[in-house]
Amino acid sequence: MIPPMATDAGTEIPRFPAGFLWGVSTSAHQIEGAAELREPSVWDVFTAGPGRVRDGSTAAVACDHYHRYAEDVALLADLGVDAYRFSVSWPRVNSPGGLDFYDRLVDELCAAGVRPVPTLFHWDLPAALDWLERDTAYRFADYVSVVADRLGDRVATWITLNEPAEHTLLGHAIGAHAPGRRLLFDALPAAHHQLLAHGLALRALRAAGAADIGIANSHGPVWPASKDPADIAAADLYDTLLNRLFAEPVLLGAYPEGMAELMGDTTAEDLEVIAGPVDWYGVNYYAPSRVGAPGDGDGAYGGLELPAELPFSVREIEGHPVTDFGWPVVPEGLTELLTGLRDRYGDRLPPVVITENGCSYEGVDDQDRIAYLDAHIRAVHTARAAGADVRGYFVWSLLDNFEWAEGYTRRFGLVHVDYTTLERTPKSSYHWYREVLRAQRR
Repeated sequence: MIPPMATDAGTEIPRFPAGFLWGVSTSAHQIEGAAELREPSVWDVFTAGPGRVRDGSTAAVACDHYHRYAEDVALLADLGVDAYRFSVSWPRVNSPGGLDFYDRLVDELCAAGVRPVPTLFHWDLPAALDWLERDTAYRFADYVSVVADRLGDRVATWITLNEPAEHTLLGHAIGAHAPGRRLLFDALPAAHHQLLAHGLALRALRAAGAADIGIANSHGPVWPASKDPADIAAADLYDTLLNRLFAEPVLLGAYPEGMAELMGDTTAEDLEVIAGPVDWYGVNYYAPSRVGAPGDGDGAYGGLELPAELPFSVREIEGHPVTDFGWPVVPEGLTELLTGLRDRYGDRLPPVVITENGCSYEGVDDQDRIAYLDAHIRAVHTARAAGADVRGYFVWSLLDNFEWAEGYTRRFGLVHVDYTTLERTPKSSYHWYREVLRAQRR
């Protein structure tokens, strides 16, 4: 029997310090729609193929945020968040008038008193480009300069990349996401080129006068399936691939031992660029992983099938409730992660912001989501009390949206979206989060 989710919902969440940043997150491809007004991305190409998206859908319309952004900003203002993390679509910026949309959105946010926090890449690469090509990193820096020149007078806080680990693993290694490649370890040059793009974007933003820049990396504790040395070794490799490989070039200026030779055309100069100082470090957290030697696991990564030839297997985490996505709900894993990053990287780790944390549940009266968020916010408070320097928390997501290869079958939003009428309905979790924010400011 699965125990109920541990939560103190109903009691007031402990007070965070003044200046702690409260927000919500979205991404362009998942909510904007208006696909006819931008050039194609790798996701447009991918979703056009049969059998690649669970419900056969595309993001051509999604939530139609492109046309309904004013309504969505009004929801943000009513919610009372300090900041809104959205992403800028590179394919839209490449299209005539594309930057005008972000001008309007940023103006609307500023008028509503909500800090705009744009992410400059959230997986929707222009279809003509390829992260396996080194030149894409330099093309990205050029695009970032264009965006910063247009929006930098009103945008103070920037995020370069979102989750290069997932984009590499799911999109290039196992083929479950765009661009749909199945290269296994030969996908790692795509990781290096994304990290190089981060460093080059950092330089471009600094040149434009930006002084508040981070990256949003996904992280989670990795637990060995047993004390067997084979399981411990497999878990260590998995931790390296999902955590250290993307943190250490940014924070330490080096790849983990034994990995640099797998990353393709790396140079010492590349690593110097990648390790340019960030002002804060973004962490996306959903769940820990339990990992063992190959052959004995369920083969799943976030509900997706992993190739049998990988040198590890992902096992079920028992004894915890699960979301509608099947992901285990382990709020204490977030505390473990945050204190673990502090212990591992010490003074090389800048202040941390939780740039994504959320869950998939059906229903407008979403009490399970309330319990999830309540427990995870408390986990952040516990980590802070233990000495982790966490400065902000963003819920994923404002709106139900196009959930990549799952299509419209998973709902992460604080606001319900009817995909036929596009009507927005704030859920119970929206009202709960609003009250949390009000209580924090009393």
